[in-house]
Amino acid sequence: MAILIGIHPVAEALRARRPLDRVLVAKGAGGTRVQEIIDLSRKSATPVRFEERAALDRLAGSAAHQGVVALGTAMPYAELDQVVAAARLLVVLDGVEDPHNLGAVIRTAHAAGADAVVVPERRAAGLTDAVAKAAAGALEHLPVVRVTNISRALEDLKKGGFWIYGVDERGDQDYDRVDYSERAVLVFGAEGKGLHQLVRQHCDVLLRIPMSGRISSLNVSVAAGVVLFDWKRRRAQPTESA
Repeated sequence: MAILIGIHPVAEALRARRPLDRVLVAKGAGGTRVQEIIDLSRKSATPVRFEERAALDRLAGSAAHQGVVALGTAMPYAELDQVVAAARLLVVLDGVEDPHNLGAVIRTAHAAGADAVVVPERRAAGLTDAVAKAAAGALEHLPVVRVTNISRALEDLKKGGFWIYGVDERGDQDYDRVDYSERAVLVFGAEGKGLHQLVRQHCDVLLRIPMSGRISSLNVSVAAGVVLFDWKRRRAQPTESA
């Protein structure tokens, strides 16, 4: 059974009508956002129970639950062939193991207009409650695909008409100077490791984020924000007439 922790993840799950077994609210918790959780629960016929805050602490594993915890079914993964047909931008994560980084990238990808996030089955974070909390509700709206092999998935996407853009400190083209194809895949590497060699070889273009300081790379969630919102900005610009 999955545990959702915090106001944003629980509220978005309720709005998306995700099946929840029950919502737990800490006794004494108040305010408009907590009341909204209660109202959404009652509207969707989800049971609400008021428990001592210590009980929520134990269930959540910490006190950082904002007085709201929900129990429900685990978030399902999507299939790659379910998301590619209408997709214009996919985000592929090459072995991101930190759940907070995964959640932050999912949140950013959704905000920037990506159509799905793709992660590998092994040596990567799964869709845990920590990921859901960091995603702040985005998991309810953005499909996450889990594949057996990232390199094979990139090959399949190439056959489907996507161009693959890897973001790596060893890239040879600045991220803000590339002309993206109509169907694009942005690939980000693991924390401190970058893209694996085989994954890098499957990229059509390798992008870098120019750095001014002595640090050679950014945290993966920050790098994703930089590149994804540049993609979003340029997608919003009107096409110049010839």
